Amino acid sequence: MLSAAISMAALGLSGCSADPVPPAPTATVSSVAAPPGEAALPAPEALTDVLSRLADTSVPGEQKVALVQYATPDDAAALDNFGRALSDNRLLPLTFTATDLAWAPDAPGDVVATMTVSSAASPNPQPRPFVYPMRFTPTPNGWQMSRDTANQLLEMGTKTPLPTPTPPPTPMPAPPPR
Repeated sequence: MLSAAISMAALGLSGCSADPVPPAPTATVSSVAAPPGEAALPAPEALTDVLSRLADTSVPGEQKVALVQYATPDDAAALDNFGRALSDNRLLPLTFTATDLAWAPDAPGDVVATMTVSSAASPNPQPRPFVYPMRFTPTPNGWQMSRDTANQLLEMGTKTPLPTPTPPPTPMPAPPPR
């Protein structure tokens, strides 16, 4: 089960099922001016679209693999579980907003953005928006979530096996009566 799915665990995620697809995301940007000689930052919608497709229960995990840097077909199940967890917890539809877009200082070409995730669902009490800095990397066909961000939010990557439980000590037999 997914316990940190896009840290919407902050919104209370877990489980599995399929509900309607979320509506188109909204987006804003605080600064899109590129330094001289650099390309312009991507439109906020280019980044929010990645999250929308990851949360979309109608998109199979195999197609979501292209949305995460270095993802492999082995990651498809975890990507499917993300949308199911959102659906099972009645958090869909979600609204994604990208603000404060900037070039990543330590990875040329990558973009960091503050992503705000809001649920339009009506559980009581209404979950507060979840705000998290995320990194995106360019591809020939658009943008994808960086593997580091995905590992933090989607529990992708190698899982550490649980330690083998140590059996309790064998009780000592009672001494014979004297």
